[in-house]
Amino acid sequence: MADKIRWGVLATGGIAATFTEDLRTLPDAEVVAVGSRSLASARAFAERFDIPRAHGSWQELVDDPGVDVVYVANTHNAHFPATELCLRAGKAVLCEKAFTLNLGQAKTLIDLARDRGVFLMEAMWMRTNPAFRRMLEMLADGAIGDLSTVHADFHLAGPFAADHRLRDPKQGGGALMDLGVYPVTFAHAVLGVPSSVTAWAALNDEGTDANTGMLFGYSHGPHTGALAALTCGLTADSPVAATVSGTRGRIELGSTFFRPDSFRLHRAGAEAQTIRVPYTGRGMVHEAIEVMRCLREGLLQSPLVSWQDTLDVMALLDGVRAQIGVVFPEEA
Repeated sequence: MADKIRWGVLATGGIAATFTEDLRTLPDAEVVAVGSRSLASARAFAERFDIPRAHGSWQELVDDPGVDVVYVANTHNAHFPATELCLRAGKAVLCEKAFTLNLGQAKTLIDLARDRGVFLMEAMWMRTNPAFRRMLEMLADGAIGDLSTVHADFHLAGPFAADHRLRDPKQGGGALMDLGVYPVTFAHAVLGVPSSVTAWAALNDEGTDANTGMLFGYSHGPHTGALAALTCGLTADSPVAATVSGTRGRIELGSTFFRPDSFRLHRAGAEAQTIRVPYTGRGMVHEAIEVMRCLREGLLQSPLVSWQDTLDVMALLDGVRAQIGVVFPEEA
């Protein structure tokens, strides 16, 4: 692979802009193209970030021979068709989370990536965050003993209009898919796949979830007897924090737990410690670094954000939606 890995950005919204800003800080990365369904939007984005080529369709972007990997940053409902188009064109993909609308779509994309021999990774930047990775290492080393509970929340106060993407079922809206994916992923990374999932939600008039609670139970495996209490919503200003408790202490991650630069370690009989592990840029740079490492090593998936991790989380999101009664138009 060339000294610089050449990125294409599919979509021109806020998260695409943040990711592009981070990419521009990496000396071995180059953003060479942007694609949108609107040529005017693509050109404006290209001018803003000094990107050489602007394409007025997804197809033109994936057909660009100068693109090595595509970052898919559109709304949830469009992740599947956009990623499928990229993979069929032989382009490596970093696709935003929630990865797809449901487990079936996720399986289809992963099977396609495997069959075509093309790299594919969910853009769950939390899993590549240096402090998050350090926390997992310490938990595995027994820093707080046997794990007992996980608490995590992610809420936004709003209010959000009925046609906002966070409420629109046609765009895969709802608190769970946009915000809840973080607490669910956090619990999965710490405790694994639960044996029991219980969920309740208050729904918007549009049929998407506005305020959701989840309880995961673990009756087998290395964390038998543990539980995770998780919430997400669009109606309140919550701490957006997470805590892992064990038999000999706890680890606390403060506001924006999904992008930590430190965490607090509490152990019985000892002073609390602050463990600082700063991230670079806006924090999205680390998932880009991981993608490029995998491409240079010829990997089809990342060990930090494996295909099985993505499938497990999508299965949990499906299970929660089944209990709270959220169905997207494509599934009706």
